[in-house]
Formats: sequence, C-alpha cells, structure tokens
Amino acid sequence: MGQSPSVALDRENSLSDSFSFLSSSGFISSEEFPDEIAGNRDYTVEIPDDCLAYVFQFLGPGDRKRCSLVCNRWLRVDGWSRHRLSLNAQSEIGASLPSLFTRFDSVTKLTLRCSRKSISLTDDALVTISIRCKNLTRLKLRGCREITDEGMSTFAENSKNLRKLSCGSCMFGAKALNAVLDYCNNLEELSVKRLRGIHDGAEPIGPGTAASSLKMICLKELVNGQSFEPLVIGSKNLKTLKIIHCLGDWDRVLQLIGSGNRNGKENLNFNNNNNSNSNSNSLMEIHLERLQVSDIGLSAISKCTKIENLHIVKNPECSNYGLVCVAEQCKLLRKLHLDGWRTNRIGDDGLVAVAKHCPNLQELVLIGVNATHLSLAAIACNCSKLERLALCGSGTIGDAEIACIAEKCMALKKLCIKGCPISDIAIEALGCGCPSLMKIKVRKCRGVSSEAGEWLREQRVSMVIDMDACDIDGGFKSIISDVGIHEIGVEFPLAVGRVTGADVSTSSNGRLALLRSKLGLFAGRNLVAWTLRRWSNSDDSFNSNL
Repeated sequence: MGQSPSVALDRENSLSDSFSFLSSSGFISSEEFPDEIAGNRDYTVEIPDDCLAYVFQFLGPGDRKRCSLVCNRWLRVDGWSRHRLSLNAQSEIGASLPSLFTRFDSVTKLTLRCSRKSISLTDDALVTISIRCKNLTRLKLRGCREITDEGMSTFAENSKNLRKLSCGSCMFGAKALNAVLDYCNNLEELSVKRLRGIHDGAEPIGPGTAASSLKMICLKELVNGQSFEPLVIGSKNLKTLKIIHCLGDWDRVLQLIGSGNRNGKENLNFNNNNNSNSNSNSLMEIHLERLQVSDIGLSAISKCTKIENLHIVKNPECSNYGLVCVAEQCKLLRKLHLDGWRTNRIGDDGLVAVAKHCPNLQELVLIGVNATHLSLAAIACNCSKLERLALCGSGTIGDAEIACIAEKCMALKKLCIKGCPISDIAIEALGCGCPSLMKIKVRKCRGVSSEAGEWLREQRVSMVIDMDACDIDGGFKSIISDVGIHEIGVEFPLAVGRVTGADVSTSSNGRLALLRSKLGLFAGRNLVAWTLRRWSNSDDSFNSNL
C-alpha cells in the first residue's frame, strides 16, 4: 500500500524465509497455511468500500490524494466519498469542471476561492457546477468577481437544496441575493461580506420564501447594509444576527426587530417598554460591532428576551443605560462580550445590572471597560455559574479586584488578564483561590514577575499557565525589538540567565546592566558596532537614492 517495489519485494522475501524456518523447525505444518503469503496478493480487496471510505475520512488532504493514486478502486472510493471540496476558482478551471465533478459527484460543501491578482471563473462555470452538483448544500464564494447577477440567479434556480451561502468580495448584488432567497427554500445561513454590488440606492433584499427557514444572518463591511432590512425583519425564525462594520444608522432596524413589527409602520418610541412581554422574537444571539447604534437600539433588542449571547463591540454611542435595559429584560443571558473602546460610557452601573438580573452568566469578556471592585464583586457573588472571564485593557482592574474574583468565583475555569495594572499579589491570590481554575493567561501586565509565574506553576500543577515575561523582561523585549536584534540572525536559548533583585538598578544604568547580563559581550561592543554599521548602511543607501 503505497510502497516501492523493492520494499514490497524485501518484505515478501522476509515473510517467505520466516515461513520456511517455522516449517522446518516443526512449529507449524505447511498444511495449516495456504500459499496466500507468497505472491502479489492485494489484502485490501477484502475491505468493503464503505469501510475504506470511512478510513479515508481520518486522512488529511495530502494523504488522501496519495491514496487515490494507489489503484482504480481507491480512486473511485475517494471520489464518491469526498463530500467537501475547495477549488482555486480561476478562469482556467472552467474546462476541467465536467470531468472534475464526474469524479467527485457526492460533494455537498464547495468552496470557490480566487486571489485578487487572478481572473475568477465566470457565470458559465458556476452554472456548470450547479448542474453537476445536485447534492450541494453549502457554498462559499471568495473573490469571484466575474460572477454576475444572471449567473448567480441561474445557480440558485438549479440549487434548490442549498442550506448555507457565504459570499465575500464578489461583484453581484441585490438581484442575485433575491434570487437565492426565492429559489432556495431551505436556506438556513446567509453570510455576506464586502459585496460590491450592494451600494446606495440598491433594491431591497428579501424576505423571499427562504425567510421562514433562515436561522443565521451575518452582514459584514457593507456600504448599504440597510438594504437587508426586509430580510432581517421578515425572518421570523432567526436565531443569530451578526452586523459588523456596516455603514449607516442601525437603530431603526433594531427597533423593528425588537417590536416584532413586520411592516415597519408601527410608531417607534425610545421608552416603549410596556409591550416587551408580548414579543415572541426567537433571536438568541446578536453581534453588534463597529456600528452607528446607540442606546435606542440596545433598549429595542432588550425586548428579545430569549437572547443568550450578546456582543457589543466598539460601538461608541452605547452606554450604561442601554446595557441596563438589556440586563433587566434578557435574563437568560449566558455570554456577554463588551468592548467599550475606552470611551468610559460602559462601566459599573451596567455591569451591576448584569450581575443582578443575569444569574446564568457563564462567559464575560470586558475589553476597554473600566470596571472596579464594586461591579466585579457583584458579578462574582451573583453569577455563580461564571466559567470564563477575560479582562483586557482596563486601568481600574488591580490586585484588589483580582483577589475578589479569586475568592468568590468558585466555578471559574478559564481566566485571561491582559494589559491590567496587577502585580504578583494578584497571582498569589489566584493560586490560593478559584479551585476550579484550569487555564490562566496573563499578557502585558508589567507588575507581574516571572517568579510569580513559577510559584503559580508549583502551587497549581494541573493548571495550564500562559504568561509572558515580567515587567523586567518586558522592558528587555522592548529594547530587543527597538534595536532589531532579530535581524542579525543570532539565536538565543529559551532558558536565559535569571536576574536577581540586586542586579537590577532603578537608575538609567539598570536597563543597560540588565541587557548586558542577558546578552553578555554582545550587548556591549558588538551591539554598538552593529548599530554603527547599520547607520552607515542606511546612509549609503540614502546617498545612492540621491
């Protein structure tokens, strides 16, 4: 199986010699074993095709390609058992599509990807794929700029079993998407990213016949994402909505979603919280990232009381008021991601409301949110199911806050701290608390030393600890990156010499002494000489350019 003839011959001779030795020694009789050891017998013939296809599922793409070259049977089994296929969708592939999909006639998931510098396949090639792939349920298009509305419409008409469509950096527009929504009745997931054909003044998209089956809509980096308003509002069974970096005001769309209004004629008010219990919206996951959305939109989606996963990322107009509205109504919330973009508009008030009304919270990510001991203590006390916590880029989270988390978060399993002013005291508190903690990651916390990391590893042997260097090593790394030592090609061992507290000076000479202790002579004359050579080379190149 995949061996060279010489290797197979040597193996056959060794088997024959072993059989002769056992027969002459009297251990076995020649009548017990037929002549199946000798000869060029293919032992894989007795393996059924289904078992062979099952084995192929555990192989990587390269191994599977090599296995398909063993014999005609393996080639055939690999063809009908391959359900996923990714193609370089250049224009030259069009002539090979008929033979390609004659071999791979069971493909259900297809990816067509073309680079920016190449010309992608055309409408005719896409129509050929739709005719050949009758079992296609998932399609991903990336950079296929030669596909137009007409080609996509014909594809949709021939691929009525399509369940998932993801398109990015393509040129077709609203007409093509409306055709997909009209013909693909079983469409469940639609992801659109940087679609060039959707611009200002484009026709509305949706809802179409697929609105009743859609469960996930993702809109990313669109100029006129508001053209999807009829589709978003009309998808009654929608579970997940992701709107990321799309231009325009999204408060109105979120108000229509929250009110459950399908016609858009209802009077939308900011404080219309009286009818929140009558909303039967099925949304469970909402991502809002880098949008023009305010507390009006947040208070509107708070009426979607089934929300379990909410991401509010880099929306500068959102504040504590909107978060309080969401926390008071969405009591089933399990995952909450907040990126305040350091605007200080989301803080303790909103987080205290989350702690008070969302006891089922299991995952909390705070980025650029200046939470204090008040809100973190409330979350640690009331959210007893909290298992994953990330605190990043906050100047108010210090040793006292981490100590409170270590003392009260009994169910916490994963903790990430990045860019917070904590010290070794916080690491010591984590070593003594959080009995369920399995993994901890500490990044860019200058007050944490490497000795604290080693102590934590000794205290919690089974814990996965991922920590960068301490404040001293952080300064050392910054020096290395500034002078460009990696460009020299010198490799350093992973275990460098430790520096004690007496060796490190707080004066201006301390950093140079540390550098010398790390690099030895290289940090002295060699580094200076290399720097002078680098300056001279840059001067020469500058003079040559002149």
